[in-house]
Amino acid sequence: QVQLVESGGGEVPAGGSLRLSCVVSGVSIRRDTVDWYRQTPVKQRELVAVIGGITGFDTHYADSVRGRFTVSKDNSANTAYLEMTNLIPEDTGVYYCVMGKDWGRGTQVTVSS
Repeated sequence: QVQLVESGGGEVPAGGSLRLSCVVSGVSIRRDTVDWYRQTPVKQRELVAVIGGITGFDTHYADSVRGRFTVSKDNSANTAYLEMTNLIPEDTGVYYCVMGKDWGRGTQVTVSS
């Protein structure tokens, strides 16, 4: 049974930073792709970042976060990360990590202006 558990969300002022973690069990992230989505009041569900490949160098970002967010992973810990910097109020939403058809429950990020 695949489980993904996100953590690290919270409330920060604009310009702040957060680091989200996604601990995965039931499947190895070593060779599989991990996606980060967010659900926001404005854009609904949006694919924010993707990380794939054994080395984790295969990354992709939405235009809205490129240059501010960094996705990474630790294969030995079976954990993916989303480092978010220079946060803006439009980044407010629930962030999910996803592998294939399996979704975590999400973690709330709130950026105050």
